[in-house]
Amino acid sequence: MDATGGGEFAAIERIRRVLPPAPDGELWSGDDAAVVLPPPAASRLVLTTDAVVAGVHADLELVGLDDLGWKAVAAAVSDVAAMGGTARWLLAAVCGPGDTDLDRLADGMARSAAAHGCPLVGGDLSGAEQLVVTVTVIGTVEAGGRAVLRSGARAGDAVLVTGPLGASAAGLRTLRASGPSATGACVEAHRRPRARLAEGRAARRAGATAMVDVSDGLAADLVHVAGASGVGLALDAVPVADGATPEEALGGGEDYELAFCAPDPGRVVDAFVAAGLRPPVVIGRCTGDAGEHTLAGRPLRASGWEHRWRAP
Repeated sequence: MDATGGGEFAAIERIRRVLPPAPDGELWSGDDAAVVLPPPAASRLVLTTDAVVAGVHADLELVGLDDLGWKAVAAAVSDVAAMGGTARWLLAAVCGPGDTDLDRLADGMARSAAAHGCPLVGGDLSGAEQLVVTVTVIGTVEAGGRAVLRSGARAGDAVLVTGPLGASAAGLRTLRASGPSATGACVEAHRRPRARLAEGRAARRAGATAMVDVSDGLAADLVHVAGASGVGLALDAVPVADGATPEEALGGGEDYELAFCAPDPGRVVDAFVAAGLRPPVVIGRCTGDAGEHTLAGRPLRASGWEHRWRAP
């Protein structure tokens, strides 16, 4: 089929053209499956998959298809960052209506993959009534390292975040108020979030005991960590991004900063500085009372995003 046509194979060929070539010894897009060289035998594999749905994770009246493609990659890579790993390869499945601008979508995915140092090596296309982009990431934790889980926090650990929160929610608020031509740091944070891969590795190497990426909202995500670890939370304050509200910082979600626990916050800060990274912020501590969830001495209000499913 002519690669300028409108069929599936022509679309795949156009997508291949925006992706980087595979290194010697590997085969990426263009066959039934990708072939890659295995990581070092002593590495631990980190596997994750994430779906971004038009109208749920992105309002296409406010952001572009390239922004949705960028976010699909960043959201999946962020899960590897939350384990303290390195993202190695991406696979993407795109399902959507036949009039979807796949070129623009693929451009956003390719740019995000390049920004995160994780090549898109293959995937699949299918027609569907609703646009859904599902990204699978294969990552690694190097020899001698262990992935950071949500379940390792201990009473007395400090709670830290890698940066101020609420920017993405504030950006969405701005877009809704001013339309798709709106600009600014918060708008960019909503359109083109960055996964904190280097920060996740630095936290792991400096002794992080538990970690999560702030995708659903800080309050919701930290409660997941506390529940998995069997500890309580006594938060002092939450760093708020310029232009955001405290409520957006606590429950807005899609910031993709990392929240983590560590017994020696000084060691963590030193590790971040040594790596040339912005130092994380200590926001509280873990307690021995698993029922305690407080912020500035008051009950931590439940907030954040949760998909709704019908009970059986």
